[in-house]
Amino acid sequence: MKLYHYFRSSASYRVRIALNLKKLPYESVVIDVRPPVSAQRTAEYLAINPLGLVPSLVDGADVLTQSLAIIEYLEETHPQPPLLPREPLSRARVRALALAIACEMAPLNNSGVLAYLKTGPLRASESAVDAWYARWIARGFEALEKQVSTTGDGRHMFGNSVTLADVLLVPQMYNARRYRCDLGPYPRLQAISAHLESLPEFARAAPEVQPGAE
Repeated sequence: MKLYHYFRSSASYRVRIALNLKKLPYESVVIDVRPPVSAQRTAEYLAINPLGLVPSLVDGADVLTQSLAIIEYLEETHPQPPLLPREPLSRARVRALALAIACEMAPLNNSGVLAYLKTGPLRASESAVDAWYARWIARGFEALEKQVSTTGDGRHMFGNSVTLADVLLVPQMYNARRYRCDLGPYPRLQAISAHLESLPEFARAAPEVQPGAE
């Protein structure tokens, strides 16, 4: 497998974690998304992923895009260890926790949105962009903090083993710390993330140990 990714991309971070958990080796191809490099907009990369986003996973002759689709593909083709429970209701609950991050939080705070806030017609100040980021972190984490009080064991978002929800939590917590968001109101999420980040599969996926990291 070949993974096209960027070290700070939370979507890339998710896929790296999943590949590590599944013990799947992969070739790393760094796509520097920062201007002026903007390698995601080159003709070469757009031929792989027309949306010009990271990550992309090449498996043989097949190209997969969108982090959740990639992770579910890995789950179906390499089912051990499982990232989704077998029981339908539990699977739905894990997906709901994961989607709360992937759909309700991350899209509003991705690098493209933040850049548009700064350089588009709004011309938002740095402090205004930071406030925007913090608002959506708080809104999402407040709900998740309540949910994990009944769904997890204090070390995992759901149940007592790593699931898809955990794979999404760690990158979001990493970004929240990077943007200096106040995480004090979310002790359960902090404890879960600290435990997960101590696991070797998560540690090897961390942005600071990736090729091209600064």
